[in-house]
Amino acid sequence: MTTTQLTLTTIFILSMAGLSTQQAHFVSALLCIEATMLSIFISMITHAHNTHSMINMCSPTILLSLSACEAAIGLSLMIATMRTHGSDNLALLNLLKC
Repeated sequence: MTTTQLTLTTIFILSMAGLSTQQAHFVSALLCIEATMLSIFISMITHAHNTHSMINMCSPTILLSLSACEAAIGLSLMIATMRTHGSDNLALLNLLKC
């Protein structure tokens, strides 16, 4: 395992651990999801570069566009939550009350 693969695996594991432990605010959950997507994107880029395959070259671009859409949806949900509940604290959200 090269140092690049080890670093990307470590970033992925740390971001997933952060997502499972940092459940206080919506912003921290979104940042952990974005770190996970970024580590997957970079590992797909390095894999495509190492294999020299043209089929693998468009997969990271598709993942990056889906990640941008996910970020936009997450931010719009956070803004809607802030407007209705006044805070991004996940403990204050009650889905039955909506």
